[in-house]
Amino acid sequence: MKVQSSTIQNKYLRIKSINIGACLYEVYDKQKKINLILNLGSTKNYASKNFYVGATCGRYAGRISNSKFNIKNKIYKLNGNEGKNTLHGGKKGFDRLEWKIQSHSKTKINYQLLSKDLDQGFPGDLNAECIFEIKNKSFFIKYQYKSNKLTHVNLTNHSYWNLNKNKKKTIFNHDLKINSEKYLEVTNKLIPTGKIKKVKNTINDFNIFQNIGKKIDIKKNKTINRVSNTINQLGFDLTYCVKKNSNNYLASLKNKKTNIQLDFYSNLPGVQLYTSQGLRYKNKLAPYQGVCLETQQYPDAPNNKNFPSTLIKANKLYKYFTKINIS
Repeated sequence: MKVQSSTIQNKYLRIKSINIGACLYEVYDKQKKINLILNLGSTKNYASKNFYVGATCGRYAGRISNSKFNIKNKIYKLNGNEGKNTLHGGKKGFDRLEWKIQSHSKTKINYQLLSKDLDQGFPGDLNAECIFEIKNKSFFIKYQYKSNKLTHVNLTNHSYWNLNKNKKKTIFNHDLKINSEKYLEVTNKLIPTGKIKKVKNTINDFNIFQNIGKKIDIKKNKTINRVSNTINQLGFDLTYCVKKNSNNYLASLKNKKTNIQLDFYSNLPGVQLYTSQGLRYKNKLAPYQGVCLETQQYPDAPNNKNFPSTLIKANKLYKYFTKINIS
């Protein structure tokens, strides 16, 4: 695979992306002189598999139980890559593929990918586009796609945000707010049970700014008390159901020390909070070094009728956006 990097910029922001996985490499705040996301160091490292660092995940971001779903009484078996389940599209998901640059201007780049019928088991030829664009201090991630068959699609960006100047520092000094009253209950394999739970009076409530480090400490203490040490109980890996509002506000992340705040907006129904407790990459990346806020559809929606549907009609164009205001 040939790794190719591209840059868009204005006087406030510089965004560097990579064609492998339509991947974000750098979101640089020129005024604060800080890169806001983690990367793998040398761009050559993106030719090999990693923890989806900055990548566009697809054809289906998140997990699909038992690596299969049913469309019109036909069962489609997918490429499983996490035990018997499928995570982020299978063994060779969109994060592993070369996207073509369709267009590139000073402030906008459009990546395009054709995923053929039965790629990783998914039906339909899928034409997908990933667009990165900047306007003043706002950064946009836009996805649009069309298939020639009924199929399930869920795309997200998997950047690990870290608002510290020194990226070796953890996200424990970050504060997070999520516009959500409900979350998806999951099994110990992180597969949704189908139940939608309220965050009120639980550790999962981020309706007002909460310190991430303190929240994880509380989770760790509860875990120790249960004499359990599964890695996902030591941090957050949870889908929040976004509370509908007129301006599509979704979440805010801030760091008081560097005085940076990100405000997220999206027309997608969910956001996956992942505090990178499982992150490791050579000697460069380690657990809790970043926080992912993956705007997306619900995981395992193809197998849950009470979740917002991810089934797309043939030859219809679907468009989703995420806007990040950086201040």
